[in-house]
Amino acid sequence: MTRSQLGAVVDEGGVSFAVFSSVADSVELCLFDDGGAESRRPLELDEGYVWRGRVDGLGSGTRYGYRVHGPYDQESGARCNPAKLLLDPYARAISGAVEWHDDALDGDSESDSAPYVPRSVVWRSEFDWSGERRPDTSLVDSVIYELHVKGYTMRHPQVPRELRGTYRALAHPAVVEHLLGLGVTAVELLPVHQFVHDRFLAARGLRNYWGYQSIGYFAPHNEYGSADDGGGQVEDFKAMVYGLHEAGLQVILDVVYNHTAEGSANGPTLCFRGLDNVAYYRLGADRSQYVDDTGTGNTLDSHNPTTLRLVMDSLRYWVQEMHVDGFRFDLAATVAASRISTPTPRFWRPSTRIRCSPP
Repeated sequence: MTRSQLGAVVDEGGVSFAVFSSVADSVELCLFDDGGAESRRPLELDEGYVWRGRVDGLGSGTRYGYRVHGPYDQESGARCNPAKLLLDPYARAISGAVEWHDDALDGDSESDSAPYVPRSVVWRSEFDWSGERRPDTSLVDSVIYELHVKGYTMRHPQVPRELRGTYRALAHPAVVEHLLGLGVTAVELLPVHQFVHDRFLAARGLRNYWGYQSIGYFAPHNEYGSADDGGGQVEDFKAMVYGLHEAGLQVILDVVYNHTAEGSANGPTLCFRGLDNVAYYRLGADRSQYVDDTGTGNTLDSHNPTTLRLVMDSLRYWVQEMHVDGFRFDLAATVAASRISTPTPRFWRPSTRIRCSPP
């Protein structure tokens, strides 16, 4: 692991961990065994407010999270609370989902959120990209088909039942044949970054179908995997991209870098809020509240170097490691907006599509 890397990096001897927090007094790495039992190890502060540690003997599939000890002071914008288990912003895979309970919400309560929140997963992919034929269709010649990974394949009669609704289903020959028959040259996937099913939906027995509540910008959404969610969803996603590329179809992602699933000041503490609230979010004149240019409760602060790096690192990862071909930016104007904000009507959702050349 280089000094510049963040996240969990696997080598032959173990795993190195690194996470940013400029407000923490201390940070604990939380490791979970197969039975869910938690053990904690302190990380050491390195330059640039990065907390680092290494654990020998660990490997892919290890579940982990962080607990941040530091100030909880809403008036200054600080919201550290070691009772809240936090995801790694750079986690390559995420296991589990949010189970809505008051203990998962923001606050200075000492009630542990771990039983109700997902885990980060250590993962080093072994996918073989050799022989990949990456399409290079020009934008002027592109026919882009926007679709939903699960919705598009869940009822397809020619896709095996065990694959329906998954990444691998989207690259099934029957699905590919239909897309090619339409003259499509690229598929634009509705959000596949790990996302959260909103509490108000869960209370009604519903789910967040569209996926515009991201919480993991490096992790493919685990519910679209074909097996368990212990990292196999990464290999499934890559297999999908490989198969679509073999058919001459490019892959574009709909990405949501304008806000996160942590919502308003009364939302859950899952990741960014508990690590460094002031660095990751745009706060109002009343620093206990969030600027809400997105209509979802918060707005990521892309003017902060740490948040800007997160977005850029995420984009590079999906191009270089996951081999996607481009992006559609949800609420692109908000991502680049100045710090002087004006309310954004909820019905206004501008977007920008960017195509990427192979690395």
